[in-house]
This record gives sequence, structure tokens and C-alpha cells, in this order.
Amino acid sequence: MITHSRRHCVVELQALPSRIGQIRRIVSAQLRHWELDPLIDRAALGVTELLSNVHRHAQPDKTCIVEIELRLGRLTVSVIDSDPRLPVLRETRAEALDTCGRGLALVAALSEAWGARQRPDGPGKAVWFSLTAAPHRAAPARPLPIRATPVREPARAVLLAVDPGAVAKGLPAASPVGARPG
Repeated sequence: MITHSRRHCVVELQALPSRIGQIRRIVSAQLRHWELDPLIDRAALGVTELLSNVHRHAQPDKTCIVEIELRLGRLTVSVIDSDPRLPVLRETRAEALDTCGRGLALVAALSEAWGARQRPDGPGKAVWFSLTAAPHRAAPARPLPIRATPVREPARAVLLAVDPGAVAKGLPAASPVGARPG
């Protein structure tokens, strides 16, 4: 289920690998709508990492809520699940061949702030990150230099009608259209 207002969007889902790509596209589309194009890559990567953590670690189920909110020049992306265990940021000295365990370190690196808190309204937690949001402005339109070169019009074709009977009588071979002999 997706709900959104002018500066707030909420999506409820099961954090399954097949759904994570859909959420990335939803977040990207919402940021485009809010004209926050420069934040799309970082926000999509951050939400992917948080959803992957829910998929790997959340108990008892993988149901979660993704919430994106734009308020006072700050974009906040939160993933809320029912597992009360708060995430732990592992040291960034992970082995080069490790295939997991860097999610929160990556979120910390790509965001201005991040954190986790227990849900005040029930079991579970919210893990969030925020980015400074400045609307994407299109480059100002610059006048294009136009080289004015006069164009010569092609000569107009003159249509002539030839009356075969008049040619036989010795009149000029061609006379302008609509012209009457003598």
C-alpha cells in the first residue's frame, strides 16, 4: 500500500528481494516529483541497504514500512519494522571479501545523519537517514546565438498554357495563362 501527501510518502511492504527494486523505483520517482534529482542515487542506495537489513535480520516477519519525508530542507528516509533489536554499526575494517555487514557503514557514509530508535507506539524500531535537500534546478536558459543568413527564394515558376490551334495559325508558341490573342 502506498500513501503520500505533498511532502510525505509511506509504503508498506514485505522486505523481500523482489520488492526492494520496486521500492527503489518508488523512492526515485517520488524524489523526481519533488525535484530532488541529485539525491536519488544516495536515497535509493540507502533504502536498499536498510531493506536488505530487514530481510536478513528482522524477526518475526519481514513486514515493514518505508517512509520518506521532506521537511525544512531535509529529506528523511525511514524503514520501520517489528523487530525490537536495534542495529549495530560494525567496524568499517570488514574483510575485503566479506559479502555483507557493511550496510549501516554505507548508510552512514552516504548520509548527513542516521540513527535508530525504538517505536513509541509498539514493538519494533525505525532506522533512518537524512540528506540535505536542495531542489534540482534546471540550468538557466541561455540565448542561443543564431547566425542570420539571408535566404534567397527560388525563382518562381511561370506557368504557360499553349493552345495547339493558335500555334497552327502563326501566333506565338506560348502565351501567358489567361492571355487572349490579339
